[in-house]
Amino acid sequence: RREAEIRVSSRYYFNRKINTLSKTNILYFIFYSNKSKSSNTEKSLFVRSTIRLKKIIMTLTVCVGASGSGKTTFLNDVYKSHKCTYIRQYHNLRPYIKVSAIPNFDPRKLPYWDIYERENKANSIIVGGTIAGQFMAGLSGGQRKLLIFELIFQRTAPQSDLLIVLDEPFAGVTDDFVPFITDRLNEMRKKHNILLVTNDHVDTLKKMADNTVTVSAIDRTKVKINDREGVDRNLALISMSIGDNYAYSTNNNDLKFFTDVEFSANGGIPGIAGFTTFAFGLFLLTFWNSQPGSEALVLIAAGMISYFSVNPYLLQLVDWRIFMIEEAEALLHSSKSMNKLLKTNLTVLLILIISSIQFGIMQAVIDTLSGVDMYFAILFDNASLMLAPICLGLYTNLSLQAVQILGAFPFLMMIFFSTTFSPGAGVDGLKNLRYLFSRYYLFCMTPSVDVMMEGCPESNNLLYLILSSLLIVFIFLVVIGGMALHRKLQKKKNSEFKRQSMMTMEYAELQVELFGEKALKKLKHIGSNVDLKSLENSVRSKSMEDDGTSSDEPVTVGDETV
Repeated sequence: RREAEIRVSSRYYFNRKINTLSKTNILYFIFYSNKSKSSNTEKSLFVRSTIRLKKIIMTLTVCVGASGSGKTTFLNDVYKSHKCTYIRQYHNLRPYIKVSAIPNFDPRKLPYWDIYERENKANSIIVGGTIAGQFMAGLSGGQRKLLIFELIFQRTAPQSDLLIVLDEPFAGVTDDFVPFITDRLNEMRKKHNILLVTNDHVDTLKKMADNTVTVSAIDRTKVKINDREGVDRNLALISMSIGDNYAYSTNNNDLKFFTDVEFSANGGIPGIAGFTTFAFGLFLLTFWNSQPGSEALVLIAAGMISYFSVNPYLLQLVDWRIFMIEEAEALLHSSKSMNKLLKTNLTVLLILIISSIQFGIMQAVIDTLSGVDMYFAILFDNASLMLAPICLGLYTNLSLQAVQILGAFPFLMMIFFSTTFSPGAGVDGLKNLRYLFSRYYLFCMTPSVDVMMEGCPESNNLLYLILSSLLIVFIFLVVIGGMALHRKLQKKKNSEFKRQSMMTMEYAELQVELFGEKALKKLKHIGSNVDLKSLENSVRSKSMEDDGTSSDEPVTVGDETV
């Protein structure tokens, strides 16, 4: 109500010998009353508010060191230890994603987007890159890095108190775009804590930074934080964050985005559809008018076409999983688990469609392989050979080669042990393994060869077929469940070590060194055994000393002293 003017100026402290609060922005407020004098109470409240404002200032920490000293490894360990948003040096997005289709993202904020608008490519330009051995022209490497950086900036803008970890944000970016990145860093540091590694523009970032972490290849168990030498690396990792986790907001846009991307021209589905049409078209022409007695040959040939039709899609699941995980880290979509589930459903749907096409084409070339039971038998027999690559490709961290080898085992074991390729042959004992394979039960249902199969069930043949086709899934779930239990126990053990470390004075001092007064709130929250009141008084005293005043020194506001 009173006409007043607040003049605000800020400056940075970079003297590493001064404690934490001297490295954050210190705000000075000068209050001028133009027409009427404010009460001492108002002025006192105003001065106290300036002290509280120091707490909302976030920190920028730079990790430096020689090449090979373990800077990226340090960031990886921070990512494993904390709730944070992590952008890798060579972060990937699926190359066939249209930039304009990314949900809740405004590409017009990109410094180069006006080029594509002038060329009328704004609605068609894709991310670009290579996936599953296929190169797709789109954005350049530097443009993709700026895209991911801007995506993080826009996603995190509505939230606060996050830890954002950036590995080499300037790598691959030309000098003319450096001001864009530094401006964005300065904007993000107003609300979030930032930890980054860089080999480029080191001096610029050191001037911006509130803290510097120095790693060395000579002693990987110790790091240097500001002027504090010989800090235990594990303790430094634990001390790197006081932030919250990013809160995802799932909506229909994520589902639409998944559908649009996966069914795009480069998403894989159109190629599978084209190959399936071509292969079964040839099958229809070459197996037309097949005679009774050749059912097994027709069945095997059609099954192989179905397998090779789906196989290219299965082979790209490993690359898809890697790219999708990095997209989730870049906050492109809401959930890794949700996208894996959607991809699983899409792949199973693809198997269902191709198996249905197989069954229909088989009816056209021979009329002795009909019936609902035969349809479900073909469907689950195909699934028994294709579910392993889905499980291994999407829900493990195995390499492409490992997934190809292990994913082919059901097919190979079926050839060796199902006895469908060698009826009546084989060593006694090993032949009993045929009951574990759905192909055995399928042949027990196939005219002309059913009489050659040993020990076919007299009833419930289809039920046994379905159960045996899902055996690989059951084994996978047991193994994954055991590994998850082991990780849970290990995490519990690590959490106990982390909790004990967070109770120490050294941890408290490191937190204050890095985050100033903001750290005091966290220390109080975790129930630290440290004398927080004494630590807080020490921090405030150092802050006043750095400002050229003391906690007992009066502050002049307007015409009066408070």
